[in-house]
Amino acid sequence: MPLPQDERIVALANDLLTVFHTLFGPHPGFRPAHAKGLMLTGTFKPAAGATALTKAPHITRASTPVTVRFSNSTGLPSIPDNAPDANPRGFAIRFNLADHVHTDIVSHSTDGFPTRDAYKFLEFLKAARASGPEVPSPKPIEQFLGSHPAALRFVQTPKPFPSSLARETYFGVTAFRFTNANGETEYGRYRIVPEAGNDYLGDDDVARLRADYHYEELEHRVKQAPIRFKVLVQVAAPGDVTDDATIHWPEDREIVSLGIIELTNGLEDSLAQQKHIIFDPIPRVDGIEPSADPLLELRAAIYLLSGRERRAAKA
Repeated sequence: MPLPQDERIVALANDLLTVFHTLFGPHPGFRPAHAKGLMLTGTFKPAAGATALTKAPHITRASTPVTVRFSNSTGLPSIPDNAPDANPRGFAIRFNLADHVHTDIVSHSTDGFPTRDAYKFLEFLKAARASGPEVPSPKPIEQFLGSHPAALRFVQTPKPFPSSLARETYFGVTAFRFTNANGETEYGRYRIVPEAGNDYLGDDDVARLRADYHYEELEHRVKQAPIRFKVLVQVAAPGDVTDDATIHWPEDREIVSLGIIELTNGLEDSLAQQKHIIFDPIPRVDGIEPSADPLLELRAAIYLLSGRERRAAKA
């Protein structure tokens, strides 16, 4: 996973990391965003007919081992699971194709993203940083949201608390280009849907949750029975925008099933594994390629730079 050649992207990634550290404080060994998490392992099995969309290796073989990480939002490793800022939740999936060969999906539980590019995202974070409770209205973040409707829409999108992170749906942020063995190409976005269905808590139940409820529940759940998710792709129609993560496609777009993830075990050394693993938002695999979305290279740079920081941190 090399750093981009564009020095502007690397500089911007470093600027974003600096803002994250000032927003949430330095927490060596943890991610600057989605710091609190848990890792599980299992298997992915492709759906019949998925090769009509892509020739990617995990779609053409019978099964592929996976390593996944569920996470809370923010860079706070101890954020209570019932804190509003714990949403949206993250779900990262690594398809282990061979030794040191993999492709990843990085998703979260709110469909979309607050800004089209990272420069605006940096403005968004700086506005949030400058908008403490002591700052009078209109606060910088209020001014930013007032002039950026996509960011306002993302902030205002309901983010309910799931009864289990295994009962939540997760969305890929950006579109990808899927190519099958015949060279036919479609653009699509990932959806990771729980086989058990979505289930959410009311306000009273949320208020009673223990600080680590969701991760304790996951560890207990996977010991009782496998946790299954359907990996789906919402396919773009001609004319749909594929390079802007703030734009949603209509719900009547075709949904293609890629397969089923079955999670069967937790990791005994989950914290150590979380410190080491660096997920990559760019697929880097034949049959699934990046779109022209400007967020992709920037997100990959942030993940790599923060991952190097995390690995270098003293235990």
